[in-house]
This record gives sequence, C-alpha cells and structure tokens, in this order.
Amino acid sequence: MPSDQRRKLPIGIQTFSDIREDGYYYVDKTPFIEKLVNQNKYYFLSRPRRFGKSLLLDTLRCLFEGREALFEGLYIHDKWDWQTRYPVVRISFSNGVVISREDLDANIRYQLQQQRASLGIEATPPERIADDFASLLENAHRTHGQRVVVLIDEYDKPILDNLLNPELARELREGLKNLYSVLKDADPHLHFVLLTGVSKFSKVSLFSGLNNLRDITLSSDYAAICGYTDDDIDSIFAPELPGLDRDEIRRWYNGYRWGGQEVSSVYNPFDVLLLLEERKFSPYWFETATPTFLVDILKQRGVFTPALSQLQTEAELLGRFDIDHIATEALLFQTGYLTVHSVEEPMTGYWLYTLGYPNHEVATSLNQALLPALGVQEPARERLTLFRVLQHHDLGALEAHLKALFAGLPHDWYRNNPIARYEGHYASVFYSHFAALGVGVTVEDASNKGKVDMSVDFGGHFYLFEFKVVEQLPEGKALEQIKAQGYADKYRASGKPIHLVGVEFSSIERQIVAFEVETLTP
Repeated sequence: MPSDQRRKLPIGIQTFSDIREDGYYYVDKTPFIEKLVNQNKYYFLSRPRRFGKSLLLDTLRCLFEGREALFEGLYIHDKWDWQTRYPVVRISFSNGVVISREDLDANIRYQLQQQRASLGIEATPPERIADDFASLLENAHRTHGQRVVVLIDEYDKPILDNLLNPELARELREGLKNLYSVLKDADPHLHFVLLTGVSKFSKVSLFSGLNNLRDITLSSDYAAICGYTDDDIDSIFAPELPGLDRDEIRRWYNGYRWGGQEVSSVYNPFDVLLLLEERKFSPYWFETATPTFLVDILKQRGVFTPALSQLQTEAELLGRFDIDHIATEALLFQTGYLTVHSVEEPMTGYWLYTLGYPNHEVATSLNQALLPALGVQEPARERLTLFRVLQHHDLGALEAHLKALFAGLPHDWYRNNPIARYEGHYASVFYSHFAALGVGVTVEDASNKGKVDMSVDFGGHFYLFEFKVVEQLPEGKALEQIKAQGYADKYRASGKPIHLVGVEFSSIERQIVAFEVETLTP
C-alpha cells in the first residue's frame, strides 16, 4: 500500500475478511502467526481487552480454512500450503454477561450447535457438554479428513465478569473447566489450539491436566503479536498523522511491554484508531473498560497508590490468578493497568519484574478512578482547582487547596472504609490527586543523597515533597529533611525554580498540620 494512500480506520472491526476486502488499514501480524503455527500445538495468550485478540483469532481461522485471496501481499502468503484446509472450531465468550451456571451451559450448547452446523456435522449431540464437545472434535476430524483447529476467545470472561461474586465465579469456573478439560484427551483429533483472554488462571484450576499448553504472554518472540509498534504507526498509518503531535501519541498510548527492555513496546490499537478518527487525545480505552471490580479490590486491600508507578514482583506472581487468590500485581498487569518496565535475574532462575504505568492515559485515568475510593468526593472539580493553582505556582493557594481537600474527606468514610486505616492513606490521596492531573510525578525520586518522597515537574517549576505522619515520627520536620539531605541539588542545573515542600499529616486530626515551603530560585 503506498504510504500516502488513505484507507478506512478499522475501529471495532474484528473480522479479518472485512478488513482485507473493504479497504481498511491492516497491520500485518502474519510473521508472528507463521512462527506460531510452526513451533507448537497448544498455546495460551493473555492480553488486555481491546488489544486485537479477536482479530488475531479470526485471521488464524481464515488462514487454516485456506482463504488464500485474503492473504495476498502479506508475509505468510508464499509460506503457506494453501492446498490443505483444516476444520476450525471457534468459541467466544466476548458477547454479553453470563449471570448463572445455567446461562453459561446454555451459551456453550448454543455455540457447539453453531459449530456443528458450520462444519456440516449432522450427528445427534450427546447430552453432557463435555461429551458434546469431544464428539464435535472427533466428528470434525473424521468428516473433513484433517485434524481440528480450536480457537477460544475471551476464555475467562464469564469468571472475570463475576469476580465480585466469588460463589458464582467458582460455579462458572467449573462450567468452563468442564469444557476445556476435553482438550487433553482430544489430542489425536487436534492440529492447533489457541486460547486467549485477559487473565491467566492456573492450569490446575481451569485446564485439568492440559500441561502442554504453552503460555506466550511474556515471550519476547510474541511481544508485538497484538498492538501496534512505532514502525506500524509511522508506516501503515502515515497518511493519518499530519496535524497530530507524534510525541504526544507516544506519551499517551505507547508503553505496553510484555518482556524485558529488549522487547519493543506497543500501542493500544483501540486508542490509536480512535485518536486518528477523532483527532483529539482522550482516554478512549479506559473509558470503555470501566475497572469497577479492580477499584473495589484495590480499595479492600488498601493499596498504597504511589507504589503502583514502580511495583516489583516475581514472575510467578504475574501468572497467579484465581478466584480465591488474586495477587494485586497479577490483577493490575493482566488487565493492562500496569506493564513491564524492566526484568532482572538477581539469582539464576529467579526473575524479578518491575511494573509501572504504561502511559499517560492509564496513569491519569486510573488514579482519577481511585480517588473516590480514597475518600475524595468530587475528583474532577478538585483536579481543576489543582491545575489552576499549579498554573500560577501559588504555594499559599496550594496549601489551602490541599488542606481543604483533606478536610473534605467525610467523617463517616473514615469510620466505614478499611482503606482509611492504612498508614499510606494520606500519601496515596496526595499522590493520586497529582497523578490524575497528568503532571510529571516521580515517586521516591532518587539522587546521590537519597530519595525525596515525590517530585513534580510542571510549568517550568520543580516541586519536591517530603511527607511524614507526626504520630509516627514526632521528632524532626519534613522540610528540614529535604534541606539536610540536599535533595534539590540534582535539579539546580535545570535553571528552574525549585520549591521544597514539607507536608506533615496527623492521623488523629485527619488533616495536614504543617505545610512548610522554601523556594530556591535559579
């Protein structure tokens, strides 16, 4: 496709044939697919919602069905045996919300019936769902003379939709396990299997012995199998870029990484396509994936929000996800609100992952969504006030605003909300309020003298904040610590004014009891 030829933007289009036949932009993912189909037989891939998993599965369906014309001009076209066609069984749980085990079973039976009809199988289905699925695979193999390709989309959605109702979630897990466990004994009839979803439930809890399922979620070979790379944006979508700030596109929507520093980060495709259509920056993905259960779980656990920008965890925890034990790190990573920033191997075989926000959209939107859970009643209004105060670099107004913010946390909220009892509550409110504004916030900003609790870079000024709770550290002053440790030294060469701000909270008074400021001019 010539770089100056404009095409239609495939917003919400998950059907490969529509994209290829109707003049939409298409980012060629067949180099990944060619490697995928030639290496192993059973795969699992986790990616957040709206990252192109459904389109990937539909592309595989068309490939295995031998629809050659759709692949002309793509990488895989001259590397595929178009004479061999495979029966494809595709099951998806992406549509609707399952509300009971009976509802799930009815959904599965309907989809199996649809697959029998599309494959021309007229045999009467057995009564049990597991037997029905096993019979479908066996009959498809016998009828078409080739082993079956099984593609399962959003395999975990019925469970995720009901996480806040653990009893129902467990029932649905058993219903899905009843379906997926068939794959183990159906091996003689299977050519290729790929399950995709948001989360990675343990093999024990959901797959019942399917131990040869290869998880490619963190494989560097497949890091960009979903999403757009910088090169994709600059080449495929080049006709759409004039009039948009390229660096801002990167800051807002790039940054998702499934692997170490050597792995290219990718853009959320849903965000990019809507930006190119609407021509303005907005949290498109976040607004369509309201994280109600996520906010509720973080609220219950009293998560220290400043830590979310640099959270360290083991590889094992990233892959541990089950109804009765959902590690916070796994929840945030698998749903797309945190991503991999770096990977270390401090000891042989021991992998340490550092997670953080992928980009501006997620950092600002998630912190804004968390503010009500932290007790802030009107986060949008408070954010506007903070923005205006920082615009004028009015430190007196900043003190008044922040004291009013904490004074506005309802008394009943403290009594009824478990998060209020956590030591980091005050710093969490403070940090999330600034992070929701989208200013340059760094937590535990390090220098050769130590780490200041929080730094803010905004409008040509630096703000260095040090926090303390007076009941815990009655001696000494927060401002004195900033000065004594020389935290400002690393910023002096910038030529910007530097504001040193010591903030002291009282857990008894539930308020800022000291707000001391000293400004260093260039």
